[in-house]
Amino acid sequence: MGNWKLEVGRMAMYMSFPVILFHIFNQPTYFEEWVTNTKRSIFPPENQQHRDDINQLIKDMRKKQIQSLDSD
Repeated sequence: MGNWKLEVGRMAMYMSFPVILFHIFNQPTYFEEWVTNTKRSIFPPENQQHRDDINQLIKDMRKKQIQSLDSD
């Protein structure tokens, strides 16, 4: 076992290590960049052509539904 200076140094290291890591990894710029990249990989930006295709499909489905109700 070491003397009291060694124990004080070890205790300071044990207490400062998590605080330093918290400070480093909780930087808003780092967090914002990570969140933005993750959102873009999960939800890519919409393409206007895809949006138009979806709207056209919705119109076609409604038209079919109306025709099936009219024919009954």
